[in-house]
Amino acid sequence: MASFKVKDQSLAPQGKLLIEWASMHMPVLNQIKHRFEKEKPLKGITLGACLHVTSETGVLVETLTAGGAEVALCGSNPLSTQDEVAAALAEKETNVYAWRGETTEEYYWCVNKVIDQNPIITLDDGADLVGIIHKERTEALKDVKGGTEETTTGVIRLRAMEKAGALKYPIIAVNDAYTKYLFDNRYGTGQSTLDGIVRATNILLAGKNFVVCGYGWCGRGLALRARGMGANVIVTEVNPVKALEAIMDGFRVTPIDKASTIGDIFVTTTGDIHIIRKEHMLKMKDGAILANSGHFNVEINIPDLESISSSKRTIRPNLEEYRIHDGGKLYLLAEGRLVNLAAAEGHPSEVMDMSFANQALSVEHLTKRGKMEPKVYSVPKEIDEFVASLKLKAMNVAIDELTEEQKKYIASWESGTV
Repeated sequence: MASFKVKDQSLAPQGKLLIEWASMHMPVLNQIKHRFEKEKPLKGITLGACLHVTSETGVLVETLTAGGAEVALCGSNPLSTQDEVAAALAEKETNVYAWRGETTEEYYWCVNKVIDQNPIITLDDGADLVGIIHKERTEALKDVKGGTEETTTGVIRLRAMEKAGALKYPIIAVNDAYTKYLFDNRYGTGQSTLDGIVRATNILLAGKNFVVCGYGWCGRGLALRARGMGANVIVTEVNPVKALEAIMDGFRVTPIDKASTIGDIFVTTTGDIHIIRKEHMLKMKDGAILANSGHFNVEINIPDLESISSSKRTIRPNLEEYRIHDGGKLYLLAEGRLVNLAAAEGHPSEVMDMSFANQALSVEHLTKRGKMEPKVYSVPKEIDEFVASLKLKAMNVAIDELTEEQKKYIASWESGTV
């Protein structure tokens, strides 16, 4: 019998429907699931997962379970768990410890419950599971063969661990697969972040000055979609190459200090700390809206916001009003946590299809490989391209193949101008 702790087990029937609906839009992962059911490549493997507990994650868990794995799952953010899905997974014999609205203490209790299951492979969104194993639960390291990481923020943390010589087992950076970041980060984050902002506020985006902090793949997708909704998009950056790219893409680029005076909506997508601080908040318009789409709730300096405020009240779900000492108001969405998951439902199933296909195949890859050095590895090219080919097949799209002559030509150096 599985152990679990969820908010309300009676929500399981609705959770099953949500997982079923997501599964209908995840054909790549379903093809992998069908093979896993026959081959059982994960038989006898215990997987420890710290992921956003959404309907799409439910499909991933079903796929891994079909492959023979025992899965222990906790949420990777206190506000991203869909309680219906957690209940449904508990009923399906998954060791799940997750509910929306966890306190910090409860969050780490759930992480530790996953570690208690002695996972052989870890799956992470943000590297909290890896971090706790390395810092507080080092006795678990002896059982762990490897892990995967699906977020930009998590990969940054893990590369820092590798550089410092602190990483004790190999990690596959699922986030860095082309079929992950070019689609999940760009198209998924762009659409779902706007979805979260609109659900929380019901404001019109057209005509607003929309400030995107960071022009990585998440920022690119968000800027593109905000422009598509009629917003005037302003980008802030610290990287000169990315700033130049934003300009060439047709966006206005300016320092955050200047953007603070003209923005109506601010969204952070950097993965770094304190992007929006007190000195910026004090310059903002009365009624400016602040949101974050990075993994951790540190990009907007919330202690700074509280220090310049005389009062706070909740206006709508996921919308808090801070009254500034000078009488103006600022509005924070979803407590500064990922607005696309806390105020909406996260990425659409179609884009998570490829991300979770990479997760499932990377887990299988780790089980088949021999001993690997404790480093951060890229997803093998053959897995990345296989996922893309499955997606094209599911979309009924055919592409060309190189002729033997073409293969020979691009593999040689002798030919020149004729």
